[in-house]
Amino acid sequence: MGYLWRVRRKLTLSYIFIGFVPILLIVVFFLLCGLLLFFNVSSYLVQSRVNALVDETRFLAEATTIELAQAPDDPTFDEVLTRRQEAASARYHGASIVVVPTMRTCGPANATPGRTVSRPLLSGAWAHLDAPTALPDWVMCEGYAGLIAYQAPPTGAAAIRENPLWRTHLAVRAVALPAEAIPRYAVIVDVPVTAATGLQIQNDTGIELGDISTLGMTATDVVPVTGRAIEEDSSAPATREPLTWMTFLDYNDWASGRMGNVVIAIGLNVTGIYGRISATPLTQIGNYSVGQLLLIMLMVVAALFLTIQTVAFMTGLSLARSITGAVHELATGTDHVRRGDFSHRISVSSDDQLGDLADSFNSMTASVEDLLHAKAEKERLEQELRIARQIQMSLLPQGPLTMDGLSVTAHCEPAREVGGDYYDYLPLADRRVGILIADVAGKGTSAALYMAELKGLMLSLSQLHSSPRELLITANRIIAQHLDARSFITMTYAVVDPCARTLTYARAGHCPLIYLPGPGGRGQGAGGSGWQELGGRRVQVQIPDGLVLGLKIDSGERFNSLLEEVTLPLGVGDVVLLFTDGVTDAMNADGDPFGEERLAALVAEHGDLPFEELRERILRDIRAFVGDTGLQDDLTFVLLKMDNVGVEAV
Repeated sequence: MGYLWRVRRKLTLSYIFIGFVPILLIVVFFLLCGLLLFFNVSSYLVQSRVNALVDETRFLAEATTIELAQAPDDPTFDEVLTRRQEAASARYHGASIVVVPTMRTCGPANATPGRTVSRPLLSGAWAHLDAPTALPDWVMCEGYAGLIAYQAPPTGAAAIRENPLWRTHLAVRAVALPAEAIPRYAVIVDVPVTAATGLQIQNDTGIELGDISTLGMTATDVVPVTGRAIEEDSSAPATREPLTWMTFLDYNDWASGRMGNVVIAIGLNVTGIYGRISATPLTQIGNYSVGQLLLIMLMVVAALFLTIQTVAFMTGLSLARSITGAVHELATGTDHVRRGDFSHRISVSSDDQLGDLADSFNSMTASVEDLLHAKAEKERLEQELRIARQIQMSLLPQGPLTMDGLSVTAHCEPAREVGGDYYDYLPLADRRVGILIADVAGKGTSAALYMAELKGLMLSLSQLHSSPRELLITANRIIAQHLDARSFITMTYAVVDPCARTLTYARAGHCPLIYLPGPGGRGQGAGGSGWQELGGRRVQVQIPDGLVLGLKIDSGERFNSLLEEVTLPLGVGDVVLLFTDGVTDAMNADGDPFGEERLAALVAEHGDLPFEELRERILRDIRAFVGDTGLQDDLTFVLLKMDNVGVEAV
């Protein structure tokens, strides 16, 4: 089971990394892109709102300067400052105004100076910083509007407990000078960025302002001045937005004019920001704007995407489970097969390719099981056939026959394990010997059984009949009564008398007899034979009349009338070859038979070789002719050679 879980984990992980992880990364990518977009938009909105506050403060300073320039006397200055400060305080908590004397030359040097202010004129509480008493040199005639930073300790016991450190605060400061060649005063307006200001910005933009901190890193950086924290209304609700980001603003050091940076923490409410961005619809459809409809469609698509992804993930897990289950079943079945158990079957639980594979495995194991049974049965039959071959070969003469004046050798090679060819040497009275060669129609076991019966029959008949013709007539009568109607036997039976130097034989439908006279022999032919000049020697192929054994065409009259007995005189060195049709019918790869003429020429050419060498030469030439084609029929031949009389029988 260990390897199964390894495969299942690999498939699951492969699906996760190929299908789920890329989708997850795409979703995260777009979420991050969306968040980055909202962060940048939020930062832009805060900066825009602060810039708007700076512009409003500049406008307040310029309007106050214009109105002061039109005032006839000092008491009017105080009234104008008071009215302007009260109007600004109504809008911005802690707004303060101061008019400070200055010495500026904004036009021709010989121009008449404007109205002079002898001392600073304050209006407002100036609760956050001490009111400026002079205008710094870096402020030009065009005036100034921007942020200044200051640090103040926390106010209230609770604030001190929560954060005892001094905190950085911001204020918008605007400076305006009269439109004169030589102005002698300047109007400075301060609007502290308080919690009320932050709440107003939050109402306008949906973004909450948080803590402010400077980015000073070295001693040369701008350090905020020391100021005071403005008391706030503690009843104002405090909110904490779910997302926090930051925005960066520039501020100026009032004394030197150098620029510094502050970072303001901002809290984001994505829904609120989106609502403000899409608050002004171009088109209204029913109760929904186009932006709202697009958002609804986006949510529907997201829900569909999530559903499809979930279904795909579950399908992938199910597929992995199905595949690994099928692999497990196949592995279990393979293990049974490895142990030799071919009866195990895999359960087919699906109609897909995996089910077809399981069904194929079951068919394969069933086929293999049948093949194994067939193989075992075949091996058993082959073993029995090998035993039958041994028994059949034991029925044949073992080795050559050598007697006074005669040498006989033979070769029998079944085309299958057992065959129907048969030859034998039958000892007779008066030092004669009967030589028999036969061929039972067909091959295999049935032919071998008939061959075994034939041996027993011929052993008996050879003792009763000295004439080959009479023996074959009797054999035909007996065999015809017991042989199957579809079978028959061809046979040549010869009686050799070494003393009389004769060979008397009869041919019952068998192959011809090849006779080669020895050196100086007369070569007397008989029995319808014909002489041929082959290889420089005269050779005779004798074909006496005779019908095959076992045909049930009558009571034997036709067989008896056709059977002919021939007596052939033999001389020293004469060679006689008896053979079956397996010799002449042996074919090569082109389908050409070996043939009687080639066999006769072979005997004529090599008839003077020693006895055993002639036998081996015949076998070698036949096998070389057949090549890789193999034998199609049983190959049997008997070779006789006359020797000088006087050699003792062995």
